[in-house]
Amino acid sequence: MSTHPADAYDRLPDAAAELFGEDATAQYAYDLLTVDVPAASWITALETARDRLGCTYFDWLSAVDEPGTGFQVCAHVAALAAGRVRRLMIRTTVPHEAAVLPTAIDVYAGAAWHERETHEMFGIGFEGHPHLVPLLLPEGFEGHPLRKDFVLAARVAKAWPGAKEPGESEHGGPKRRTMLPPGVPDPNDWGPLKGQLPPAPSRPARTPRAAGDRPVRRTRSASEGSAAQRAAAAAVPDAGAEPAPRTAVPRRARSASEGSASQQPRTSQLAPRTAVPRRARSASEGSVSQQPRTSQPEPGSAPEAAEPAPGAAKPGAGTSDAPWHHARPAFDADAGTPRTGEEAPRSATPDADTDATPDPGTTPGPDHPAGGDTA
Repeated sequence: MSTHPADAYDRLPDAAAELFGEDATAQYAYDLLTVDVPAASWITALETARDRLGCTYFDWLSAVDEPGTGFQVCAHVAALAAGRVRRLMIRTTVPHEAAVLPTAIDVYAGAAWHERETHEMFGIGFEGHPHLVPLLLPEGFEGHPLRKDFVLAARVAKAWPGAKEPGESEHGGPKRRTMLPPGVPDPNDWGPLKGQLPPAPSRPARTPRAAGDRPVRRTRSASEGSAAQRAAAAAVPDAGAEPAPRTAVPRRARSASEGSASQQPRTSQLAPRTAVPRRARSASEGSVSQQPRTSQPEPGSAPEAAEPAPGAAKPGAGTSDAPWHHARPAFDADAGTPRTGEEAPRSATPDADTDATPDPGTTPGPDHPAGGDTA
């Protein structure tokens, strides 16, 4: 009784020995099912994956070099059925000394290209392959680049195009230890100059220097300057004249409020500034722009007091912008009679029949008391 391929795949990894043989093992990790089989069962395992598990899609074939173990050859196949992708990796191991496997092109024809690449990168042979020639590397290339024992021979086969290191030039001298990148062997151990180079001479040990051989440290201070500045200062005086001893420049004694030297006024160019008196008017007088403007007096004449315009406020009276300083007076029933202590408003021009000055002989009576108080 035949089993459906999907059912057989779902039985893995428990049914690995039943499907692939007694020596086969399987594990499921990272969403991938892997089956390990011996090298003798390589073709049989591929046929089982194609026929019994339905893995008719061949994806890729490659290898991994495991030092001390051998080459792990891996083939990744998949089953594309019932709207689901079932992936399977079949893996086997061959030793480094006999890295040979039968070709898989009779099971998966697409493996021909992958076996050619694996052969030139790892050196694994595939028996029965019709055209096992290099695929990617140039003709005449020696070695297999993906093997762990492959030597990076760039520095060994060709001289370094840059500057030579100590000991490599014709001037001689001790040669320091050459830093080699990983994978590059000693040129005396591998390459065209193998066994022809003399051993690198060892550098002589450094002897400690005696205390008397050390140079004397300078004892001058920073204010004296360097040796070059002292030599330039000594060359300025005339010949035969001894340079005067250098005196220290006194530091400034002014305070922070006086400012720096550049902020100090120059006496030869600037006149002493006089302090501007602050204004002494009150808030009721208003600002300068609200004060009545007076005409400019002629030179030599005393300034005249400015006469306010008809209806304008007197100097010192409350302005429109501060009405709370002088409240509007309350009048009695008679609108023409002001309250006690208030003067009657004067007209701008006195009448012609009215004397400007009162009669000296007239004294205020009870009907007309002084100050115009009728109360």
